Amino acid sequence: MPRTPLTSAVLNEQRAALGLPPYTGEDEPAALRRAALDTVLAAEAGGTEPSRPVVKGAVRFLLDRLAESAPGRSVEVRVPPHAAVQCIDGPHHTRGTPPNVVEMDAATWIALATGRLAWADAVADGRVRASGARADLTGYLPLPID
Repeated sequence: MPRTPLTSAVLNEQRAALGLPPYTGEDEPAALRRAALDTVLAAEAGGTEPSRPVVKGAVRFLLDRLAESAPGRSVEVRVPPHAAVQCIDGPHHTRGTPPNVVEMDAATWIALATGRLAWADAVADGRVRASGARADLTGYLPLPID
C-alpha cells in the first residue's frame, strides 16, 4: 500500500473537509507538522477521523517537541506505525531493545502530549505500555506546543 506524505495539498484537503481555512504557511516539514496538529485537534473536536498522513504529521511534531524538551537517549517513545524518538537524559543503549520503552497509539499520544489525558489514567487504562525504571513521562507532559 503506497504511503501518502504530508504535503500542503494533503493538509488542505483535510482542512477543507473540516471547514477550516487553507494552510498557507511554509512548505517544510516542521511547519506542516505543526499545522497537522491543529488539523487533528479540529477533526477530533468535530467528531471526524483525521487522515493518516495528517495524524502522522501531528505525532511527529509532538515527538519532536518531546525530544527538544527532554533531550537524551535513555527512553524510547514509540507511536507505531507513525514514529519513535529517544529522549530523556540518562544511560542509553546501543543495541537491541532499549531498557526503557513507552509505546502507545496515536490518539493516546496526542491526548497525553496536549494535556487532554493524564499519564496515570492512560497507564491505568492500558492505553500506554511502559517498561523500565525511567519510562514515566509524567514530568514531561503536557508538552509546550508553541
